[in-house]
Amino acid sequence: MSSETTVPIRRALVLDANILVRAALGRRVVPLLEMYSDRVDFLTPEIAFTDVRRHLPGILMRRGLSPQGVSEVLEREILGRLPLLVTPVHQEVFADLETKARRRLSRRDESDWPFVALALKLQCPIWTEDPDFFGSGIATWTTDRIEMYLSPDG
Repeated sequence: MSSETTVPIRRALVLDANILVRAALGRRVVPLLEMYSDRVDFLTPEIAFTDVRRHLPGILMRRGLSPQGVSEVLEREILGRLPLLVTPVHQEVFADLETKARRRLSRRDESDWPFVALALKLQCPIWTEDPDFFGSGIATWTTDRIEMYLSPDG
């Protein structure tokens, strides 16, 4: 009889910028990231953090948050907690797949190519609410279904 040690295989998951926004605004995404961070690598192109920093203040202001409140959320979430849970990946890691990624998004929002290219590079799905990714040949998961992928039985 051999004694085999089972080494857990870590999964990877690319997060779309809209999931980072939900993490900063909502109550569901961050607990999921924290709960599964021991077995799943959460990654996103660096540009996602840039996009969130650009768009989140307007969203927060429309929700009635003061400029000081906006600064506090950005400091706490986008500059603080989220980069500890979601690894930003520099574009040079997946830039070689830009053309292929853009083809998969043709007639959609081709500016989302970094997410597709990173998912192709890592051979993993994308967590998104953006229908532009659906039908791109990359597995996608929405927040209401993501635990099926994240759970050990998934």
